[in-house]
Amino acid sequence: MKILVLNCGSSSLKYQLIEMDGEKVLAKGLVERIGIEGSRIKHTKTGMDAVTREVPFPNHSAAIKYVLDILVDPELGVLKNLDELYATGHRIVHGGEKFTKSVLVTPEVVKGIEEVIPLAPLHNPANLQGLKAVMDVLPGKPNVVVFDTAFHQTMPPKAFIYGTPYDCYEKDRVRRYGFHGTSHGYVAHRAAEILGKDIKDLKIITCHLGNGSSITAVDGGKSVDTSMGYGTAEGVLMGTRSGNIDPSVMIYLMERYGDAQKVSDIVHKQAGLLGVSGISSDLRDVEEAAANGNERAKIAQDILITGVKKYIGSFAAEMGGVDVVVFTAGIGENGIGFRKEVCEQMEFMGIKIDTEKNNCRGKEVIFSTPDSKVTVMVVPTDEEMAIARDTKRCAEEAK
Repeated sequence: MKILVLNCGSSSLKYQLIEMDGEKVLAKGLVERIGIEGSRIKHTKTGMDAVTREVPFPNHSAAIKYVLDILVDPELGVLKNLDELYATGHRIVHGGEKFTKSVLVTPEVVKGIEEVIPLAPLHNPANLQGLKAVMDVLPGKPNVVVFDTAFHQTMPPKAFIYGTPYDCYEKDRVRRYGFHGTSHGYVAHRAAEILGKDIKDLKIITCHLGNGSSITAVDGGKSVDTSMGYGTAEGVLMGTRSGNIDPSVMIYLMERYGDAQKVSDIVHKQAGLLGVSGISSDLRDVEEAAANGNERAKIAQDILITGVKKYIGSFAAEMGGVDVVVFTAGIGENGIGFRKEVCEQMEFMGIKIDTEKNNCRGKEVIFSTPDSKVTVMVVPTDEEMAIARDTKRCAEEAK
């Protein structure tokens, strides 16, 4: 059974073709600059070197048609024909409160995704473009949508309601939604598998740390709290996003500049590691500058480390304990020194780490010591596989 996984951005398209029997990636690729001069595709067939081609892609439909053509290409493809394709899974950033799990696409589902566009005006329209393009190019094939927000719909009101007037929630849909749900759900379940334990018996804190970062409290397999909120700027310091900020700062900036877009750009694009350090949005560059004596870079580094510590401590208190802490995504999987600094001085929580075991990048590893009361581990995320699994399940259930 072969499933195509698509992740559409406003001018990009990521894809993977996965053979679900054995869960093997057969091919993957990236289409960039859709609708922009200089568009191109980078395609990799497993076992072969990547191939890059400059191709004019005026829209997502053209890009998806090209991807399907290359997947059946005699040399670069992995399918004899498109009949071999069982279903397509699509990443959708925001499902609001309407969608609490992955679903098979119907006209009603498309309408529901359109209704929450105001909650994700940059992401959902692009996601929908890809979905509609596949429906046009491959009519009759099952399509499944997997929402970043769905995993967090198990949070109780005490975690998702803000301290604003209740009308803001009921009328304006202002609440904590949470993001990176596909990743948090995948690594939490994978951690339980590695440990050979039932996830229902575990209290897990998952740290998805990259250019965008969020931390989630997973109790018994369900998200009970998360650091990102209504939007994607809340929580810990990120590459260019501010993380937690006093609402009074936003009011002050609005009064000063009188321009909502400018204030949004400050918080989303000019802040974070980049804004504090003045060096880069990439933690590796910031760490290097800090090691060479750059004071602002050291401050930025410390803000992020301290922020992660705060969430681990607060979520442990909220759940009444913690059994497992999981690091994932770009920083979480590769930040050897970063993980060490986060875990230092946390012996009071029962966290003890083995620095030699921590000295690894991008692979599954338990790097806590045998006598550590909390298991600390790295689990590389695989959102595409999680999407493929949900797509298979939904499509089979619909038969």
